[in-house]
Amino acid sequence: MDEDDVSIREQNFHSQVREYIICFLLFAILYILSYFIIRRYKRKADEQEDEDAIVNRISLFLSTFTLAVSAASVLLLPFSIVSNEILLSFPQNYYIKWLNGSLIHGLWNLVSLFSNLCLFVLMPFAFFFLESEGFAGLKKGIKARILETLVMLILLALLIFGIVWVASALIDNDAASKESLYDLWDFYLPYLYSCISLMGCLLLLLCTPVGLSRMFTVMGQLLVKPTILEDLDEQIYIITLKEEILERKLNGVNTAAEFNSLELEHELDNVRTAKTKLERRKKASAWERNLVYPAVMILLLLETSSSVILVACNILRLLVDETAMPKGSRGPGIGSVSLFTFGFVGAALEIILIFYLMVSSVVGFYSLCFFRNFMPKKDDTTMTKIIGNTVSILVLSSALPVMSRTLGVTRFDLLGDFGRFNWLGNFYIVLSYNLLFTIMTTLCLIRTFTSAVREELLKAIGLDKLQLSNNSRDSDSAKPSTNGHQKAL
Repeated sequence: MDEDDVSIREQNFHSQVREYIICFLLFAILYILSYFIIRRYKRKADEQEDEDAIVNRISLFLSTFTLAVSAASVLLLPFSIVSNEILLSFPQNYYIKWLNGSLIHGLWNLVSLFSNLCLFVLMPFAFFFLESEGFAGLKKGIKARILETLVMLILLALLIFGIVWVASALIDNDAASKESLYDLWDFYLPYLYSCISLMGCLLLLLCTPVGLSRMFTVMGQLLVKPTILEDLDEQIYIITLKEEILERKLNGVNTAAEFNSLELEHELDNVRTAKTKLERRKKASAWERNLVYPAVMILLLLETSSSVILVACNILRLLVDETAMPKGSRGPGIGSVSLFTFGFVGAALEIILIFYLMVSSVVGFYSLCFFRNFMPKKDDTTMTKIIGNTVSILVLSSALPVMSRTLGVTRFDLLGDFGRFNWLGNFYIVLSYNLLFTIMTTLCLIRTFTSAVREELLKAIGLDKLQLSNNSRDSDSAKPSTNGHQKAL
């Protein structure tokens, strides 16, 4: 019996070490990819090894770690779905023995832990450390900035703790709930992360319908549209004449007319951009023009309509079956039962739909008027804006598995702390979330597909001239004066 116990302990130890090594290798790959992505958008700083450069480097590493955790959150559901199908198809294969339910559960728990760590510790530390200068009276340096950052983190933690304690006491006026908040690790942090997850799901509810309708416009700008009843040679000839006229005007403008030269340069850049697009459309092959664009648009339409249909079916399932609730469902373990009728084909379609929802949510996030100026620019993004973008993507990606399960896009159960959120067991919240998603997505799609008809109606009525006059008036009011300041109405 003792030898058997020792052998079992050794097997458990080796399996745990193997799981940690696999998790480390997967996260290292995500970290390297995240580093190259952030370096692509980060503003190029000086090569001097001064204090600010060290602070920027530390903030860069923390932001890279956070972006890698966000990528891991996005890949949780696809990796778990594929692992389940592989274990069902090859149950006795020697080369996939490392892929088991313990590894999947460990990945979900690690991603949940790192999400909490990044959201509540690392990103606030990176922001305060970047903005800190040290307390007055102390010697300036890295130590002084770290001390100020730690003090700010403690004050922020006390403030958030007080807000959550008061909110919990108001919502659930019970002595047990008040005493449970004193348990920091077992109740307070999961409760706070549950609130953040609910906010992330609400943000996804706002961004995803906008992004689903916006994807058609974005892909239309990236792809080459078919040339139907268009003469590209004539359009290129006309725009080339405009370019030559603007260049002559720009060369003949006096140096005193600073505003006219700036306006002409801006107009010349727009003309050159339009000319580049026309030349690209002319050089594109017939296959790219007439096959790729319609195929991509049909694929986007199928993905969007299938997501709306799945959510509508999930609403009916919620009204009939209690097990459709995301928190109450506790299915079999990993590798026991297939969740799809068509096996790997059904799993691939579901994974494509999950990735499509994530991309649409990011596109919708940067399409909102509140966050439009928040979009990072290549080689011209400050470190503060990078921190804000990584936090936003972390909130969206952490809420993606919860949203996918709440909307019924996937039937895979939420594992770890993702399935322990309090609001997932509320029937009215889950049903309202599904209804709002369906209604908002339908309205956004109707607005997108009827925009051309509305423009023609406005032209027929004559309201387009009114809009143009308002736009011109706004543009005149925003013209800078000769001294560089902006004119105001």
